[in-house]
Amino acid sequence: MPKRVIVYAKESGKEPFTEWLYSLRDVIVRKRILARVSRLQQGNYGDCEPVGEGVSELRLFFGSGYRVYFGEEGNQIVVLLCGGDKGSQSKDIDQAKTYWQEYLNHEHL
Repeated sequence: MPKRVIVYAKESGKEPFTEWLYSLRDVIVRKRILARVSRLQQGNYGDCEPVGEGVSELRLFFGSGYRVYFGEEGNQIVVLLCGGDKGSQSKDIDQAKTYWQEYLNHEHL
């Protein structure tokens, strides 16, 4: 059964993952990232590691070593938090953890 994938939105309505994805100039890279997200939706996590505090990192081994950060709630929801590359990894992980906590706090009010 496919998982439900949603994109995290800040209170302002901005979606960090979407903004990052469309900041990538290479359309082919964007399509490859979206293809990996589609496989994630089908339950095929591929190269994926937890990075702490409920956040996981989907690693993509092309281009700049792209990363997609997400959290899961139950068995159905995968929340795309943000993305980045190997060069900004530690900053991106910290930001993803912050977004995940904001998502959980907002969803459970």
